[in-house]
Amino acid sequence: MEIGIDLGGSHISIGIIDKNYNIIEKIEKRLMSKEKQDIEESIENFIYENILQLKEKYEISEIGIAAPGTIIENVIIGSVNLGVKNYTLSKNIEEKLKLPVKIKNDAKCAALAEVKKGALKNYNRTLFLTLGTGIGGAVVINNQLLNTGELPGCEFGHIIIQKDGKPCNCGKNGCFEKYASMKALKNNLREALNLDENTKGEELLDIIIKNQEDKKIKNIIEEFIEYLSIGISNLVNIFEPEAIGIGGSFVYFSDILLEKLKRNIQEKGYLVNNRTNLIIVPAMLGNDAGILGSIM
Repeated sequence: MEIGIDLGGSHISIGIIDKNYNIIEKIEKRLMSKEKQDIEESIENFIYENILQLKEKYEISEIGIAAPGTIIENVIIGSVNLGVKNYTLSKNIEEKLKLPVKIKNDAKCAALAEVKKGALKNYNRTLFLTLGTGIGGAVVINNQLLNTGELPGCEFGHIIIQKDGKPCNCGKNGCFEKYASMKALKNNLREALNLDENTKGEELLDIIIKNQEDKKIKNIIEEFIEYLSIGISNLVNIFEPEAIGIGGSFVYFSDILLEKLKRNIQEKGYLVNNRTNLIIVPAMLGNDAGILGSIM
């Protein structure tokens, strides 16, 4: 058995994976504001305590971690959404649990999982985005991640789509993820509807479904779709993928967002090379893609 860990800016998921890449048990936790004040301790305590328990039930050979940010030689050099720099998470976990640990960028892990086992398995040239706390991405050609040399690349969330826009934790202003991440959408909804941070995504989705004609909600959705359309069309114009996959918590909202997104990109004429069929699909593996991809 192997353990896959999906680490996000607001959640941690741990999965036990069998030889056929099936998740047979999963443990999840949402990171609240208080826990984020000492993010490294919160992450490591949760991983350590739960894997100790899992080791009593399963024979574990290896741990894989999917994490946001720039990762070089098993070190998180910098992660805007985790708020860490030069973080030796894999080494720390290895020392505590006495198991080999590898760590890769979460979006790249999810992309590999979707290409090998999920929604993008029938395409040779794909673009993948994860929409969650931020926006991650990857380009996969013939089952291989795009090679960007010594630097990881594909930081889709930090392309600038708004001049002098909202400040981003990366130090720039107007980054894509400040406008089109699921965190941005959810925060905008919470603010407009006077809801606190404990209002979960499922509750927000239910509110949207029941109140789609509400002017406040409609305006927020339309603005989100517009920014997401701009960012995706820029990437399509550069890479010309056969298909685009979108993962992260976007998948839970895809029934109400996906067709609006495709229609907006096409109708606004944002693509240089027009397509009669713009293929954008939700991640089939959902939020499990990072867990599975971390061991691939």
